[in-house]
Amino acid sequence: MEVGKFWTFTKEYTLISIGDFVTAAGVVSFLMPYNIAAGGASGLAIVLHGLVNLPVGVWMYIINGALLGLSLLMVGVDFSFKTIYSTFLLSFLVDFLNRFVHFPIYNGGDLMLATIFGDIITAFGMALAFSQNGSTGGTDIIAKFMNKFFSFPLGQGVLAADVSIGILAGFKFGLNIGMYSILAIVLNGLAIDFLMRGMEMSKQVTIVSEKSEEIAKYIMEKLERGVTYVPSVGGYTGTNQKMIITIIRRREVSNLLHHIRKTDPKAFIVVGEVEKAYGEGFGDIKKF
Repeated sequence: MEVGKFWTFTKEYTLISIGDFVTAAGVVSFLMPYNIAAGGASGLAIVLHGLVNLPVGVWMYIINGALLGLSLLMVGVDFSFKTIYSTFLLSFLVDFLNRFVHFPIYNGGDLMLATIFGDIITAFGMALAFSQNGSTGGTDIIAKFMNKFFSFPLGQGVLAADVSIGILAGFKFGLNIGMYSILAIVLNGLAIDFLMRGMEMSKQVTIVSEKSEEIAKYIMEKLERGVTYVPSVGGYTGTNQKMIITIIRRREVSNLLHHIRKTDPKAFIVVGEVEKAYGEGFGDIKKF
């Protein structure tokens, strides 16, 4: 394996593993002690644990194993090794932290705090795993069934499956727990979306300057980003110019603006948000 590919492989699986550990910690410390079934395989496992006294982690093994097996047989989904790895690593970590490590749990008794902090922690872990194209299985697989046999949109399928788990929690543990479970599902989805946008957000910067070549050189050599020149004509001056368009990471914007301020304080700059960017230095379109 080439050094570059080995480094990428190591980085991706390390971040997926860290993400799964953080997710498991949030489930074990905040959600499980109060039976808050925040969707996914862990939420369904919490409900089933209330019915049949098997450990939540063991239920997660059973649920994910059954869903993966049925998907391969009935839907023909080609799961990547990352999905299988991340799914069963999360199940293992929940079981390990719960039964063998006796991981510290929140025992303050405040359901709202347990819901909020459990969601924040698990959302961060899941977003970290998702950023490396990992998946925690569970309701994602159920959604694929619904899409295959009922033409149900995948996003709506995940939400419907998760809310159904919250409703089941209400029947098993009472209306109060059911409502907190549904609240946790909504907050978790919003938190993951917010964190993913923060992790992947790039900026498109458009620059009109009389010193465009100097600015472009800084972008290419210092920021190591690509530059596109767009021939343009000033509407007021009528002069021909080379407008710069570049895509950079959000954290690089301040450095670029600082350089432009020193190079050409009269430059005209537009900074816009880019939800996703694919290509060298950004996401790999093959992994989309």
